[in-house]
Parts: sequence; C-alpha cells; structure tokens
Amino acid sequence: MPLYSKEIIKHFKNSKNMGKIVNPSACGIAGNPVCGDVMKLYLKIEKNKKNQEIIKDIKFETMGCAVAIANTSLLTTIVKGKTIESALKIKNKDLINKLGQPLPAMKIHCSILAIDALQKAIYNYLKKKKTSKKI
Repeated sequence: MPLYSKEIIKHFKNSKNMGKIVNPSACGIAGNPVCGDVMKLYLKIEKNKKNQEIIKDIKFETMGCAVAIANTSLLTTIVKGKTIESALKIKNKDLINKLGQPLPAMKIHCSILAIDALQKAIYNYLKKKKTSKKI
C-alpha cells in the first residue's frame, strides 16, 4: 500500500488555488512550530444574489510537506463558492475522508492546520467587518 493516496498525490502535484489574492477580504495564518508547516489562506468574500456572504475566491500559500499542501489545496476546492457559515462547519475529518485513505498519525495535524487557517481568515474578516461598522 502506498504511503499516500492518489488524491493526496493529485492535490500535491496539481494544487488548486495556489497563490495570493491582491487586496483580499481577509487572510488567516496557521503554523506548527514542531514540524515547520505554515499555511496562509487568502479570502475574497462577496454577497450573492440571496445577500449571503460567500467565499468568491480563495488562494493559499503553504510551506510544508506534500500532505500539508494537498490538504490546503483540497480545502480551497471545497469552500470556494460556499457561505462563510457553511465553510466554518467543515472539520479536519472531512478533509481526511476526502483524501482517500487514513493519514499517518504524524500527518493529521496538516488537516487541522488547514482548517485553522480557514477559521482564522473568516474570523479576521468578521472582526474587520464589525470594526468598520463602528467607524
């Protein structure tokens, strides 16, 4: 059995949404000082026709292993177009399940970091939005 699933290899070799968004609505950073993985997510949030805030675009920069990059790539494909409320409901086990096989125990933190970066980006957006309403 190979160490990584076809899905992990696919997202590592052909990462989706890698890069930066110029003037993002928000960004979130998550890292692990033990392994050195760092993930940065950029969000462009806009309102749809139903006046719901959706993640119109999402990009990422990840400095880390193949699993870290694959997790972040997969996460961006899942949340793009979703409301911020539904994006916040995604858990690391959702990523692990979609990656096709159980991750080695020492790699589970990669999925947690991806979710962490997303949550931080959304919370930063909500905080910025709340602050701008006070002005």
